[in-house]
Amino acid sequence: MEATGIISNVSRNILSYPAVEPAECDQRRLGPRPSIFSLERGGGSKRGAACLVHASNRIAGGAVGMQTMGEVNPRIPADSRGRFGCYGGRFVPETLITPLRKLEDAFSKLIEDSSFQIELQVLLRDYAGRESPLYYAEKLSNYYKEVGAGVEIYLKREDLIHTGSHKINNAIGQALAAKKLGYEHAVAATGAGQHGVAAAAACARMGLSCTVFMGTRDMERQPHNLLQMRALGAEVRSVEGNFKDAASQAIREWVSNLDTSFHLSGSLVGPHPCPSMVGEFQSVIGKEVRRQATERWGAGKLPDVVLACVGSGSNAMGIFSEFLGDQKVRLIGVEAAGLGLGSGRHSATLAKGEVGVFHGSMSYLLQDDYGQMTDPHSIGVGLEYPGVGPQLSFLKDIGRVEYYTVTDAEAVNVPDKCSLACAPAAFKRLCALEGIIPALEASHALAFLDELCPQLPHGSRVVVNVSGRGDKDAEMVLGHKQ
Repeated sequence: MEATGIISNVSRNILSYPAVEPAECDQRRLGPRPSIFSLERGGGSKRGAACLVHASNRIAGGAVGMQTMGEVNPRIPADSRGRFGCYGGRFVPETLITPLRKLEDAFSKLIEDSSFQIELQVLLRDYAGRESPLYYAEKLSNYYKEVGAGVEIYLKREDLIHTGSHKINNAIGQALAAKKLGYEHAVAATGAGQHGVAAAAACARMGLSCTVFMGTRDMERQPHNLLQMRALGAEVRSVEGNFKDAASQAIREWVSNLDTSFHLSGSLVGPHPCPSMVGEFQSVIGKEVRRQATERWGAGKLPDVVLACVGSGSNAMGIFSEFLGDQKVRLIGVEAAGLGLGSGRHSATLAKGEVGVFHGSMSYLLQDDYGQMTDPHSIGVGLEYPGVGPQLSFLKDIGRVEYYTVTDAEAVNVPDKCSLACAPAAFKRLCALEGIIPALEASHALAFLDELCPQLPHGSRVVVNVSGRGDKDAEMVLGHKQ
């Protein structure tokens, strides 16, 4: 591919990074910064477990300023080099280090700026429609009680927020930051289209022009959101492939226009400080749940379990972050097993992935024996990404978050094996019992209730993050084979 300027520096390196060997995971964090930008390929280690033990030992020893599982700071801030344990960082060309450091400094100052925070809170309240309800799903709870699971299920209704998902929390925060920093244009990438719609809306509100990159496969599956982005004034550019390909192109566009464009990331991906920014703006979800729980159940009362779907991880990190220091609260992330973990057609990065570098950050990745990214699959388009955020990778290693998987069939159709007498799958069940249409992404978390609820003590309180609404998925669900 012919390219000029900074983009040629990226392209000529094929945007790859050597395989991550166990002894190198921690050493690389402390060693020289590589002058590459991992966009197209990810390097991985087939002995990743040893790398993780090595990294955990460093963490426990205090070498990186992080905490062990019993001492997790609820904010889990990145260290001085943008790492969570050995994950995250800035695996980018030297020419990007200064812009990223400037962005990190500016972001840190804005977060501490009371006027910025007041303006953001007003926008979240009056424009985005926060706070979202913590809804007691009485009929869904009774459904599980009928089969012997005496749990109380509460839904964090992010589906009711403006643009239909949690994505607006981060989009409005970053768009406001971009405006404060003097940018007039924002670049974004989207998979299911939820972040694209949120970015388009937030940029319209802030007076920014907006370009959204979207994979051709995702455009075919999410025409509803495609139309919404265009209606909100965004320029939508197609990229052959899916979200990972769109994200690569969005970063290229940003790199070639650093002085005029702001990269409005919607996921826990990309070089530091991008994952930290998204995590910070999404933390409003967990903060609200904590406050709502104490108001509803009494002082000091918290959920027994907090449950969320996991793609790249923005909604999960948003609701988990507030409870990381509360060891009595189980935090459970549910990945997409697609057609089954043994099929090779899934998006279960934390269940099946290995450590590598992609899109400028180290995390768990789905990759082949040669370190090439494999193509993820899920009926929930927003879960199709071959990587996961560095925060969630770190939380896996220290054991603070449990991760499980749910297949396409369990999320939508009648499961092949079901502990609840083959009841209707999660998407259809919530529609029928509560009159709520969940996004297919959130349906994966709801589907895990089948396995979780019978194992919980009577009276346990479970909060499920319904990260988005499912009108975008109705056509896909109705056409999905039984």
